[in-house]
Formats: sequence, structure tokens, C-alpha cells
Amino acid sequence: MSVSAFVVKVPAAEPLVGGLRTRLDASCRLGAPAHITVLFPFMPAADITPAALDQAQVALSEMPSFSFSLGVIGRFTGLREIPSTLFLAPDPPEPFVALTTTLVRSFPMFRPYGGTHEDIVPHLTVAHGDASDVHAASIELKQRLRTSSLISTACNAVVLLENASGRWREMHVFRLSQT
Repeated sequence: MSVSAFVVKVPAAEPLVGGLRTRLDASCRLGAPAHITVLFPFMPAADITPAALDQAQVALSEMPSFSFSLGVIGRFTGLREIPSTLFLAPDPPEPFVALTTTLVRSFPMFRPYGGTHEDIVPHLTVAHGDASDVHAASIELKQRLRTSSLISTACNAVVLLENASGRWREMHVFRLSQT
């Protein structure tokens, strides 16, 4: 079944994490760019009407653009059959939480990660899978961060991605306020 997701694309992270994501993040191999998820899952692409797009635009247009950096490594540790996840955490995280909260307020039937997690933890996934692979990726990412500059960028838009074809593609771009 197809699904969609609101994300903030982070092209500035690709040089640092692109190779690791290609190897260790299935969403990358399915066309998802380096991104920070704002709201997933969202409705199937076939159900997204012009009215739903307008509703999202109204909510997101009230949110201001902001700058952020990526340089802190985090990990969600899996238990048994649940995979581990290596990620970069944005600084500051609060604007991402505000984006999620705004969308959930507009679309209360869609909870972040289907409501499986109590807290909203903004993150850019670098590797997802077997704990030993994620650990090796963590070592590699730490080395890469030591030899590169901090990723500093801005969030000016939220993108709606959909995967009805089996690959992620951009469906719509929502601009944030420039104030």
C-alpha cells in the first residue's frame, strides 16, 4: 500500500552521509533523499486531494523558516528483531517538533510514526538495520565528522513525498514563512 510523508530535505548532508545511506538505509535505495522526517506515515497518494494540500499549506505557511546544523550522532537501539538506527540530530530540534505538531494539529488522524513513539525525536537517518552494521557505520560517521565541517543549512520548505510506484518521489513543496 502506498503512503506519503512530510519531510525536510537536507541536500547539504549528502556529501557526508550519502554513501552510508546508500549502503545502509533502504529508503535511500528507494529514492528518498537525505531528510528529516516531519510526519510519517501520511495518507496514500491517491487520497491526497487539493483540499488536503491547501490545508497543509495553510498550516505550514504560518511556520517560519529557520537555520539548523547537523553534527551530533544519535542512535535508536533495536531489541531482538527490531533494527537499530544511526542518525544525525538537528540543532536546534524544536523547529522540527513545531512542524510536526502543526501538521498533527491539522491532520489529527495521522500521528508521527503511527503513534508508536511517545516523543518526537527529529533526526536524519544514516543507517538502519543490523546492530553490528549500524555500529560500524557509527565509527565511520564519527571519522567523517572529525574531518569535515559541521553541516549548517536552512529549512525553507517542507516536502510531501509519496511512494505509490514503490519509489519515493516529490509530490508537493510547501514553503515556510520568510519572516
